[in-house]
Amino acid sequence: MKRIPEKGRYTMNKNCSRRKFIGAMGAAAGACIARPSLLSALAAPASRVAVGLCRKYDEQVPNVLSTMFDQLGGLEGLVRGKTVAIKLNLTAQPDVWVEGQPPGEMHWVNSQVVASLVYLLGKAGARRIRLLESATAGYANTLEDFVALAGWKPKGFLSLAPNVEFEDTNFLGSGKTYSRFMVPGGGLMYKGYDLNHSYMDCDVFISLAKLKQHTTTGVTLSIKNCFGMTPCTIYGDEAPEDEPSVAPRGLRDNVLHKGYRLPPKSAPQPVDPNPSHDDHYRVPRIITDLVAARPIHLAVIDGIRTITGGPFTLHFNDVYRLVHPGLLIAGLNCVCTDAVATALMGFDPMADRGKPPFEKCDSTLRIAEEAGIGTRDLNRIEVVGTPISKARFRFPALSSLKGS
Repeated sequence: MKRIPEKGRYTMNKNCSRRKFIGAMGAAAGACIARPSLLSALAAPASRVAVGLCRKYDEQVPNVLSTMFDQLGGLEGLVRGKTVAIKLNLTAQPDVWVEGQPPGEMHWVNSQVVASLVYLLGKAGARRIRLLESATAGYANTLEDFVALAGWKPKGFLSLAPNVEFEDTNFLGSGKTYSRFMVPGGGLMYKGYDLNHSYMDCDVFISLAKLKQHTTTGVTLSIKNCFGMTPCTIYGDEAPEDEPSVAPRGLRDNVLHKGYRLPPKSAPQPVDPNPSHDDHYRVPRIITDLVAARPIHLAVIDGIRTITGGPFTLHFNDVYRLVHPGLLIAGLNCVCTDAVATALMGFDPMADRGKPPFEKCDSTLRIAEEAGIGTRDLNRIEVVGTPISKARFRFPALSSLKGS
């Protein structure tokens, strides 16, 4: 693979701590995150996005991804000699199979895409690779056991590259303390977030998402994937008032989605003492906070097979459909990548609340663009590989899926 040019990229000085480095990465976004404006949207960076056609979860996947990464400039300059953390998208239960299909054919990122990415990172010289997800509480004691319930073979990942590890980030895990990520500029919903140490103890952070819709945020792609970084020991409905719980309990409804209660006093508190309780307002801003505080270096989206309506249609009896877009998407800027992915789903990334895919919610893309994280304007984004016009797979509007 070609080496990514160092010019214009963030590099880590040997005398600079990871915490300071992450702060520097978020500084540009933080300059305007507290007061988003048209000026900050115009100044938001643009970055190349690669689109690849891939019909099956087989040996095509590493080949297509390798070509896409070369089109972005190569992996070696980004990961050689470094610790890489990959936030997986493994939403909801591992044992929900529909029409005989496992989660990886529907609402989870597929294990073949994960394995291919791990292999390519190892080939590019990554020193350590951590596979991370906040596994749904109550199913397994480890992330390895959790994914095994969905038919994965976790031991097989260990031979794909040196020093491959799994960590469940829904609690303290192997760390001694939680790592605090303060949002540059003060934050939109919270001043900061306490997360598992693995999100700090890395040099490169990758969001590996699924191409999906979502009832709260319209679409769930590389930015929304980071909502799952928040541990339920702190942000769960049953978290204690003062300190995190030892084990994760409950969902994130009352703390993050609705804001009916505060996180423990030990964690950073809301920006507004009288916050909105509209999750369609809150969640797009929370995930913008998160990617400003913990910047994404590489966004990869699995759109080979997925489901219309998103994962929660399986539990609320909405009309769902297993679909086969046959796509892989990757980029070095999460907003640009998600904007292209939104267009590939047949939606306008410049749309906002009231128009698909953001029929009932504020647009995360707009909010993140106004925060200076990246542009959603397709006129400013160079798409390499397959053009959007030749790769588009139209998803239905969420409103059309209701009422079954």
